Amino acid sequence: MILRTFIGWNRCAAAWLERHFPGIFGAPSYKAELERRIAEDVARLRPSAILEVGGIDRPLLVRSAEFTYIGLDIEEKPDCYRIYDQFVVQSIEQPVEVEADMLISITLMEHVPNNKAAARSMFLLLRPSGVMHHYIPSKWHPYSVALRIVGPVMQKWLIPYLRPSAVGVTGYRAFFDHCSPSGMTKLFRGQGFEQVDVRPFYRASDYFAFFLPAYLSVALFENLCAVLNWRIFCSGFVISARKPTH
Repeated sequence: MILRTFIGWNRCAAAWLERHFPGIFGAPSYKAELERRIAEDVARLRPSAILEVGGIDRPLLVRSAEFTYIGLDIEEKPDCYRIYDQFVVQSIEQPVEVEADMLISITLMEHVPNNKAAARSMFLLLRPSGVMHHYIPSKWHPYSVALRIVGPVMQKWLIPYLRPSAVGVTGYRAFFDHCSPSGMTKLFRGQGFEQVDVRPFYRASDYFAFFLPAYLSVALFENLCAVLNWRIFCSGFVISARKPTH
C-alpha cells in the first residue's frame, strides 16, 4: 500500500510537469507519425493486401473492402479471426505463405530474436514496389537498457506496480536485435530494400514516472540527445522502406 501510494504521487507529479511544460516533458506521438505514413501510402498505392505483423487483437487498421487485411502473430486470440480477413499464426522469422503490397508493425521487432531472418521474410513476401512501415523502440534508450538488465521475469512482476495501465499489453521478452536507427537501416538495405527513411523520437521518460528524480534525469538526457541529434539514444523510431520494382 505504501509503495503504491509513493508511486502514485510520483506519477501525478510527472503528469503535472508534462501538462505544464509539454515542450520539455511532452512526447510527440510516434504512433501518429506511423499512422500518417500508412494512410498516405494506402491512398497513394491502393494496396490490394496489407499484412500487419504482431498486431494480435490490437490492430493498427480496420478491415476494409478496399484491401485484404492479413494479421500475423506467434499467438492467436478469438478476435483475431474477426478483426482480420485472414490470420496466420507463426513467427515472421519464417517464410510466410502470403503476398502483400504493404507490411506494417508497431513495437514488434524488439521482440524478434533474429531480425535478419525477419527482414528477409518481409522482403520475400512483399510484391515488387511494396512498402513497409514500422515503429521500433531503440535499444540504447535508458528504458531499453533497463529492460534488458531487469529481465522478463522481474519485468512482469514490476509492471503492475510501476505501470499498471500496461498490464496485459506489455511484458513480453525483448531482444532488441539490430534495433537502432543505423542498425535497422543497414539491415533493411542489406536485404535489398531501398528508400529507407527513418524518423527518431526521443521522449519515453514516462517509463520512469514512478520515481520523479529518475523521470527528471531521463527527460533531461532525452532533450539533450534530441538537440544534439544523438539518434543512437533515441527512444524509438519510425522506419519505412520499399521493395524495388525489379
